[in-house]
This record gives sequence, structure tokens and C-alpha cells, in this order.
Amino acid sequence: MRANRQFGQEPEVSLFTIGSMRAIGSPDQMYRVLKAAFEAGINHIETSPEYGSAESFLGKGLKQLKDEGRVPPKGWLITSKLLPCIELSEGKKQLILILKRLGISKLNNLAVHGLNLPEHLKWAIDGDGARLFTWAKKKGLVNQIGFSSHGSFSLIEEALRSKRFRFCSLHLHLLNPENIPLALQALSAGMGVMAISPADKGGRLQDPSETLIKDCKPFIPLELAYRFLLAKGISTLTIGASQPEDLKIAKKLVNADGPLSQQEQQAINQLTTQREARLGKSLCNQCRQCLPCPQEVPIPDLLRLRNLLIGHDLEVFTRERYNLIGKAGHWHERKNASSCKGCEACLPRCPSNLPIPELLKETHLRLADKPRKRLWG
Repeated sequence: MRANRQFGQEPEVSLFTIGSMRAIGSPDQMYRVLKAAFEAGINHIETSPEYGSAESFLGKGLKQLKDEGRVPPKGWLITSKLLPCIELSEGKKQLILILKRLGISKLNNLAVHGLNLPEHLKWAIDGDGARLFTWAKKKGLVNQIGFSSHGSFSLIEEALRSKRFRFCSLHLHLLNPENIPLALQALSAGMGVMAISPADKGGRLQDPSETLIKDCKPFIPLELAYRFLLAKGISTLTIGASQPEDLKIAKKLVNADGPLSQQEQQAINQLTTQREARLGKSLCNQCRQCLPCPQEVPIPDLLRLRNLLIGHDLEVFTRERYNLIGKAGHWHERKNASSCKGCEACLPRCPSNLPIPELLKETHLRLADKPRKRLWG
């Protein structure tokens, strides 16, 4: 018996979800990942028209698996997404194309792809987005509506309060648990909650630093991160698998939905203690009381990267994330630490008395590099 979880008003989803954006090299690559997912007890797939050939390859792979008799007991559950602020007519056209590429007549879950700005939320609940969702459900093309978000805490909270969505996809991570209260709020309202990339975006945990490996012993960082989220009750965790081997831990943890063991909690405590010891009095506790910044510098987000760089030696991850700033539109922060003018407006508000301008300057010197491109888009 698989430890599946409720996902809004839809059938139960597996603890892990296949994110399709990394298996787009060929139809065969997608098929092999889907086959491994089936064998690992996974029944949920997350995709988007923005993921290149993903939907077309999924359609071919799912048909091949069906012909081979490899279908989950209650069928595959599929979530796809549409970018916000498109016109109603374009949204209808894109949704029909999604169904055609996937080879299905109805989509289990349709999400707003990146509900990151206030205008995105307005589009979804009062604009053409709302009209698109009403049309799609009336036509029987979609079962339930949700959203993914890289936006602010307050914006996500407003989206949840609207009660217009049945599921959400959020950045939820062991090393950055800021959005956990939002996830718990959504779960308490009966919504499904999907964790976006808890491995890669959670600190490149598929390729951790030696320091992080030591900090998480006796567990490997990725397993500990997965168990942290599952123990919180998160409905399902995405895995952006590019090859069958990427699903080994998911297969191991297919029924690991219980509370943290004493040993797991001790490992998480050890992780926290080691980070605090290395950072000392320069640790940013992420209270966010330093905001708002007159220059709109995202101080806590930048100092969080510093925490991870010094606290766990996550140089590759923190450098990668830092150098996306200002290069990914509304998907990421827009200003890096060089935007700090040293006005010191933040200093009286910091309960830890951190020399914030100095720490920001140090962060920029240590992480600034040539700009990097996002995986897609």
C-alpha cells in the first residue's frame, strides 16, 4: 500500500512528483524516466508548455507505457501550467494544445505558472485568468485550479486567502523553511501543496558540499531534506529527474510519510548548530525586520545566501543563485547587494545588530560572477 496523500479535490498523489523539465533530450529519455517513476510508485507528473518538448515527449511516453500495461492503479495524475496575464482567447488555445500534446481529454490540475506579482493574482481571480478557468472547468477540460509561485510571502498569503485555488506549488526547503507556514496554512484549508525542486533549488542537494554532507550525518543531505518536508505533511515533492537513477531516493522513501525519527531530528539540530557556529554573530536569523529597504534591496534573501555559503560551504549553489539576480524578471530577485547605498536605515531595525551594509558588500564580493541563464525561458 503506497503512502499517497490528498491533493485538493483530486485523487491522492504519490509522495513524489516527476518534474518533466529535465528529461527533454529525447522521447526515449522521457520514457525511461517515466518507466522508472512508475516502478518507484510515482503517479503524479508536473509539466508546462514552457518546458520545451516536455509535453510532447510525455504524451508519447505515456502512450508507450499504457501499451505495456504500466499505468498506476488510478491512472496518471498530471499538472500543467499556463503563464499569467495571457488573454482569454490565447489561454483557451494553449490549454487545448496542452491536452493534445499530452494525448488526454482532461487535465487533473491546471496552475498559474508563476503567480509572482500582484497583477498576476488580479488576472487569476478577477481578469481573463478567472474567465479562462471557469470556461475550462465548464467544458470539462480541467478538474481543479492552482498556482505556482516564486513571489513574496505576502502575495502567496493573499492568494491563499482568496480561496480561489485548490492547490499550490511553493519553494519549500530544509535550508530555507520561510514558506513552511504558508504550506501549513494551505494544507489546513484542504489544499494540495507541492514542493518546487526541494533538491536543486534547495541547495543543489543532489551534489552537496563535503561540509554539508558532514553536517547531515548519518543521513545524506537530500534524504534528510525530503524527510523534513514529508514530516511537515507536504503533499508531494517534485523531482526533476533527467535519468532513472535520479529516482533512487524517491523509491527508497515511497512510504516515508511519518514524523521525523529521533535520529533525523538530531541530524537537523546538528545541521543548525554547525551553521550557527560557523557564522557566529554574523548569522542572519531571517526575521525580515530590516525591511523595507529604501533601495529595495532584498536584504534577508541576500544574507540567506551568505548564511549558506559560510554555514555549509555551498559556494556553487549560492554563486549560481546570486548571479541570477536581475536576469530572470519576476522569477527572481531584481537587485543584488551592489544596490546598497549604505544609508544604514536597516541598522536600527536589526535585533541582532548586524552590520548589514558591510555584510552585503562582503556577499557581493564573494558571490558576484558572470550572469547565468535560467534552465528554461
